[in-house]
Amino acid sequence: MREALPSNAIWGGFGVGSASFPMVAQSTLLGGNVRVGFEDNFYLRPGTPAKSNAQLVEKTVAVLRALDKEPASPDEAREMLGLK
Repeated sequence: MREALPSNAIWGGFGVGSASFPMVAQSTLLGGNVRVGFEDNFYLRPGTPAKSNAQLVEKTVAVLRALDKEPASPDEAREMLGLK
């Protein structure tokens, strides 16, 4: 589906439940953006509920950095989306 997008498209992927963090990696490797939150997933790993959205974000940042990527800052994200 990514190949059907215009070359300058800003896109992202997300997974639900146990697919959340694998999708973070997959979307990142394909050049997309990611998001995480309790609306999609309550667990840091099977059987370990997250106590906050912040924990989900921290794990996502760790996945990104393991792939040699850096998350955008809020200002960078606004700039990419033309909100600044």
